[in-house]
Amino acid sequence: MRLKDKVALVTGGARGIGREIALCFARQGSNIVIWDVNPQAAAEAQKEIEGLGVQAMSAQVDVTNSKQVDESVNKILDKFQKLDILVNNAGITKDNLMLRMAESDWDLVIAVNLKGTFNCTKAVSRLMLKAKSGKIVNIASIIGIIGNFGQANYAASKAGIIALTKTTAKELASRGICVNAVAPGFIQTEMTAKLPAEIQEKMRSAIPLGRFGKPQDVAELCLFLASNESDYITGQTIIIDGGMVMA
Repeated sequence: MRLKDKVALVTGGARGIGREIALCFARQGSNIVIWDVNPQAAAEAQKEIEGLGVQAMSAQVDVTNSKQVDESVNKILDKFQKLDILVNNAGITKDNLMLRMAESDWDLVIAVNLKGTFNCTKAVSRLMLKAKSGKIVNIASIIGIIGNFGQANYAASKAGIIALTKTTAKELASRGICVNAVAPGFIQTEMTAKLPAEIQEKMRSAIPLGRFGKPQDVAELCLFLASNESDYITGQTIIIDGGMVMA
């Protein structure tokens, strides 16, 4: 039980990678808080997590709304009296070529992905500073490192998360708080499953390991970064992409 009796908040934790992270942490003994804009999916995830023998709570939270974030953090304190781990996973895409991209689609992706990470980190770090401990894991993307056609907004938001990770890691390190980012490559999700077969094959051929990653792969890396095993790692962006991008 690598996270026994810890309390972890996973934003966007109702589906996909976020849900897998929440389940992974729960199997290691952590109590779980799920925030998501889909309350029904969040409640279903909460029920599944509670079936693993830990406590859980879920809430409909818009991470772009700082007031709502602060109020929801206070509710976590009311139930658990602490918060040890934050996983900033909430994110969206609104893809289009830059010249065709609506300003509203730019604003929304930056707001959810980057501002949302800022809002949650700011609210939670206040608690961690008092406790003089904590782990923050930000979900970035290799797209924030290499860019991608039709994803100017998404790439900018994920690159911003990487820079935010480095800055907050420096600001919080003196109080024993570690902040790191995970940059997944192509992972088997609902989004990749909808792509045409020829596109999937082209993407797969660019991966030296010859396959897409699984949500569990990302969850296990997040588990390591949330555990005591990573106490001397902070300010890092760890790529998990099957070797697609090699520095």
